[in-house]
Amino acid sequence: MSDGKLHEPARLSDALVKRLHERAGADRWSVSRNRFADALARSVAKAFADMPRERQIEQYLQGLHLADLALACACADGHDGAWEHFVREHRPVLYRAAEAMQPGRGRELADSLYADLYGVPGEADAPRRTLLDYFHGRSSLSTWLRAVLAQRHVDTIRSEQRVEPLPDEEGPGALSQSPSLPDPDRPRWLAAVRTALSSAIGALEPRDRLRLGCYYAEDLTLAQIGRLLGEHEATVSRHLSRTRKTVRERVERLLAEQGLTPEAVAECLSSVTSDAGPLDVRALVGVDAVGKLLSRDRSV
Repeated sequence: MSDGKLHEPARLSDALVKRLHERAGADRWSVSRNRFADALARSVAKAFADMPRERQIEQYLQGLHLADLALACACADGHDGAWEHFVREHRPVLYRAAEAMQPGRGRELADSLYADLYGVPGEADAPRRTLLDYFHGRSSLSTWLRAVLAQRHVDTIRSEQRVEPLPDEEGPGALSQSPSLPDPDRPRWLAAVRTALSSAIGALEPRDRLRLGCYYAEDLTLAQIGRLLGEHEATVSRHLSRTRKTVRERVERLLAEQGLTPEAVAECLSSVTSDAGPLDVRALVGVDAVGKLLSRDRSV
């Protein structure tokens, strides 16, 4: 009986690994046989609660999306050619799926995945940590990516949505519902957020402000920003994610320093994010600097 923990990785025969490695075309991405064997063994450990028999292992591995698994291994290892192929083949799929989930905001949702997919280097000699380590080849890579994107979408909703009690359909409140009135605190919230946001963005490094301006004010893609700044688009995504987190934390801290309670800070941000109104993103991120950069390189 399994205790719920993963068993030791299966020991795969050299002949089986060689055959699957060739079938996956792993050499195309410079994925070694040992590296691929490790990915296969982890997939087996994830799929079976108890150590399966040799015949079961072979049948299971034969049914994997081996080419996708090899590509994921190469991307997790930072292979440039593999990443170029990944972006070319899978980014359109991600954009379409994200736009269906968040109309008008799909690109940002999809792009937010790239930092986690590309991963970050581990400490000392530790391997790079990436979301792709959780892909085991049981589904196609495109199907797995859509599932990850859907979970990210759900997580975003849960983090942003304010939970409010549902009205009692049989109670007196259900007989007459007053139309929603303008938030009387909104002008104050808007002014407070504008001041805090301006201060938070102003405290960023110039390059971080430039990325924000390119992405939010000029609506450039990650690839276009990468070409302008000489960075990989996954690196651009990672920096944008970090910068967004930094800005939000600073805004929350600055609002608290103005005397707002944590509940008031949450209410303030909820009110403003639901309708940004006259907040000028281009001015906040320093669009002049972005314009100067674009004027030097019109190839984007």
